[in-house]
Amino acid sequence: MTKKITPQIAPLTANIVSIFRVVLVFVTIWFFTLTEIFAVIAFFLTIVVIYMDSLDGYLARKLNVASDFGALLDIAGDRIVENTFWIFFAAHGDISFWIPIIIVTRGFLVDMVRSLAFSEGKTPFGKKTMMRSKLTRFLVSSPFSRSSYAVAKVLSFSWLGGLIAINKGISAGYWNLSHSLLIIFFIVGQVLAYSALIFCLIRGIPVLWDGKEFVLGKRYPKQFNKED
Repeated sequence: MTKKITPQIAPLTANIVSIFRVVLVFVTIWFFTLTEIFAVIAFFLTIVVIYMDSLDGYLARKLNVASDFGALLDIAGDRIVENTFWIFFAAHGDISFWIPIIIVTRGFLVDMVRSLAFSEGKTPFGKKTMMRSKLTRFLVSSPFSRSSYAVAKVLSFSWLGGLIAINKGISAGYWNLSHSLLIIFFIVGQVLAYSALIFCLIRGIPVLWDGKEFVLGKRYPKQFNKED
């Protein structure tokens, strides 16, 4: 007989996954700063951390416990995970420091708009989404958009993390790669990082556009108090 999850425990299942992946990302970054063996482990943990982004949402839908709080917790977890990776790789010298600056700025602006929308009963995704058109809903919340951005991130973070593991292995004398091959690896990492940045902006700009009513409505309520 299948064991049923009680209503009190069910919502926690998805939320615990969201919280655990935040803890795991800090462990992953710490491992990247240790020896080459730990860096290899961190490479695989990076994939796990990104995969868990879809796992918490899947559990919420599977257990039928999706909630407004869970959606916000998921987004907060995403922000912490993404920003931690981008800032670390920039600090490590693997990418330009402008990439995390742009992504963090985009995140603050998008989250500000979403907070205003949430105060009026709108959520980032789902039936009560703040997105107002089919196009913006597709760009921001469609499975294709979200999965494509997730793939861009996992490729970027995994590739950049893999380069750290490779360089640590070379320094330790475990293997040897030609300088030209390392340059190619570096260029591919840059292409992946900037591709993820473009995806990030493509998914962020529609939120700012559709959310203008919530921002301007606070200052000019008479002009922005009508539903489309």
